[in-house]
Parts: sequence; structure tokens; C-alpha cells
Amino acid sequence: MDNIPVETWFPPDRQRVVTTEVLQRVGLTRIRAEYFTRLWIYLLVKETQAKTPTAKPPLLCLELLTEPVICTHREAANLFYSEKDRGSDRAAGLMLDKLAALGLIRKFFDGNTTRIEILPIPELLSAPQTRNIATVKPDAFDPRCDAIPVAQLLATNYNWMNRNLHATPHRIAKLLRSWSQQYSTGMRVLRRTDNQNPIGFCLLYPVASTSEAKFFQDPNRGLHFSSESEIDPFVMAQPGDLDCLAIYIRSWVIDAPYIPQYQASFLQDAQQILHQMKQDFPNACDLYSMIVHPTYEALAASLGFQKMRNAPSSIYWMYLALDRFLALDIPAPTIPSRAK
Repeated sequence: MDNIPVETWFPPDRQRVVTTEVLQRVGLTRIRAEYFTRLWIYLLVKETQAKTPTAKPPLLCLELLTEPVICTHREAANLFYSEKDRGSDRAAGLMLDKLAALGLIRKFFDGNTTRIEILPIPELLSAPQTRNIATVKPDAFDPRCDAIPVAQLLATNYNWMNRNLHATPHRIAKLLRSWSQQYSTGMRVLRRTDNQNPIGFCLLYPVASTSEAKFFQDPNRGLHFSSESEIDPFVMAQPGDLDCLAIYIRSWVIDAPYIPQYQASFLQDAQQILHQMKQDFPNACDLYSMIVHPTYEALAASLGFQKMRNAPSSIYWMYLALDRFLALDIPAPTIPSRAK
């Protein structure tokens, strides 16, 4: 950046506004939000100077990059830790991994260089700035074609917590195929219409009455994707089970660029599928969700979910009466773009 400090291009008072907005949306720590804000400014200035060498500060606003921009770990370390005594290239690389896992950036590595893309944050971007994305539609989960790409999406959800990376795509794909053999109605994807690839996934899991007590226990005991145990803590109820009262939103993920335009339609699809599931489980009345990723809390709260108890960790149960969820009028796309 020709030794021009970030503050020259985007003053600290404006940086604080962006950081505060990012904190409200994502739920990450303030320091990570500050690093993300500085990274966004830095990459945007690099791109601006590459296209217009005579460009002068300040930036009028923060926009999405037109293409991923090269950023080495050394550059990131200088950006993040320039005013601190500690902070190595490796630490900066880990921070970039964390920001990617939180859905704020996407990294591309070709074997030699790392390029970074800033993912859309609807609250900070006006509609004209949002890039064109492929058309998608809700569809049934296909265990033969969808298990691997969906597993890749879900692994990021769990591995952002640094849980020893037990949530491997291979393990998740096996679980998804096993569950689809038992009861596939509640397994849905958001599918691109051009190449048929899934970019979102929802798992509505009917829970046997013998497992309901798990919702009132430590949520860490309810994790299975990222657990080393082969024993599923939740037994799946079978169609016709009159004792099944609970439906567990076991997975909800949408690739970040598609959230603003397609999250509401995916929620509407979930409502329709739950109506179908009530035919198989006529006494189902409770809807549970586990918050395992900070980007999901705001959506759950906007839908009416309530935290079941104060939990010291970032993982906790939320609850909503099934009938209340089915009665929601979900216009597209006005619901805040945060999921689970």
C-alpha cells in the first residue's frame, strides 16, 4: 500500500462504525472484528491502487472486491500486529483461517500465493454492490450426489471452534447417508439450477422420546459431527411414532453469498417440510436448535427462538414451539441474514 497506513484511507471513527456493525451481525470478538475491518480496507486499497495508481485517500465507502486479492501471511501480520509486540506470520495465518470459518472471507491458495475474497455483509452493503449470484431452489437431499459437498459446508461450521477437527467431511458424509436411509423427508438442500451443486443444507431430525432429555443437558453432549464417539446421542424417531414430540434442527447452513437473497425461501421450505413431517409425527410440538456458530444466533432470535439456559460456552440450546414457527409469515428477503 505504498506505506500509506490504513487509517489514512479509512479513518478510525469510520472503522469503529464498521467494526460495531460486524460485531452485531457475527457475534465474534471485538479484536477479530477489528482485524477483519482492517483487512477489508487493506485489500480494497490494494485493488484500487492496482487499477488506479494515482488514486488518493480516503475511500468513500467499503465495497466488495471485484476479484480475490493477494495477501500473504506476512502482510496480514503487519496489518494485524503492527502496533503490538506479539504476532507472527503463523498467528496471522490462523487468524485468516478463523475469519474464513466465520464466513467473513474466503481464501484461495494455488500452491504459491493466497488470495482473499471479502464475503457479502448485507447490513454494510447496498443492493447495487452485491454481486450477481447463481439462481438456487430448495430441493430434496440426494445422498449419492449431495453428501460430499454438503459435508464440506458443514465441516466449516464445526471446525471454526478448533475442536481438534473431528468434524471431518468424511465422517459427516457417512452420517448424512446413514440418516437419509432412516428418514429423508427432513433433509433439504438449496441447489444451484446451473450446475446442481448444493450451497445450503437443512436437517430436520425427528427425535425419539428416549433422547428428549438431551435438550436439557450440556449441549456439548449433543454434538455428534465433531465428536469422537460413534454413538449418536439422539435416536431418530420412526414415522408413526406417537411419542415423538421433538424436531431437532440438526443442521442449517447457507453459503454466505446466497444468504441475503435465498435465506427466506429456505425458511419457507422448512415450514412446508415440517407440515409434511407432522403427518408422520402427529404429536410433534417442540422445535429445538443448537447454536454452534456465532452467525446463527441473530436469525434464531428473530424467528422467536429462546435460549434455554445460561451457558458459559458459545454452544447452547434454543427452543421454539413448532406451531409458532409454522405460523410465522416469512416475507422474502426481509429477515436478518443470519442462520441456524
